[in-house]
Amino acid sequence: MDSQKKKGKTAAGVAVCLLLLLAIGLMSLNIKEITVSGSEKYTAEELAERLFPEKKDRNMVYCYLKYRFGEHEKIPFVEDYRIVFQGLNKIEVIVYEKKVVGYLTYMSSNMYFDKDGIIVESTNRKLEGIPLVTGLKFGHILLYQPLPVENEEIFDHILTLTQALSNYAISVDRIQYDSRGNADLYIGDIQVVLGDNADLNGKISALNDMLPSLEGMSGILYLDTFDETNTSMMYTFKKK
Repeated sequence: MDSQKKKGKTAAGVAVCLLLLLAIGLMSLNIKEITVSGSEKYTAEELAERLFPEKKDRNMVYCYLKYRFGEHEKIPFVEDYRIVFQGLNKIEVIVYEKKVVGYLTYMSSNMYFDKDGIIVESTNRKLEGIPLVTGLKFGHILLYQPLPVENEEIFDHILTLTQALSNYAISVDRIQYDSRGNADLYIGDIQVVLGDNADLNGKISALNDMLPSLEGMSGILYLDTFDETNTSMMYTFKKK
């Protein structure tokens, strides 16, 4: 009887030791390599600092449990992210960024909004490639809430315009809208009068063709009379 008790205690002790060794082994599995994909707003180092600010966050076990059962970190301009565990000390962070189409200034801050008009971030930073949008009439602005404008269709127009500009890699400083939804672009010292949202892709295509000849000039280019059925149409450029 005593022999069986001793064997039982010995087996239990061995099991405890094995569990302790396993726990120690698991806690020593630290992340040594982090790769990031899908991020244009942040570098891999910046995202690593946000997702793994403390030493414990870089432990593979803790990282897995936190990612699997905890809330994801809220990161400006990021819709969500996914962590893929690759081996014992390597992970990949796949980032799904929000589609930011423009920003406006409000109370000395740059308020960035997405394709649905949701304010996604307030910052003093100026993000490259995101145009300033002026002329919108709105009320009080709240972060993560829709921009309170009179005509919500304007966001569809902004999205269509910014996508067309992106297709031709045209960078603009500012997009100005009037009360009727007509748009003007400002590119350096050139003002481009687009008019309404009709034939927008054709207007931007024509703009792309003319920009090289307008480099270094100052004036107003009128594309509001664009007609896609007229292949020989001339456009007016007034120098300032």
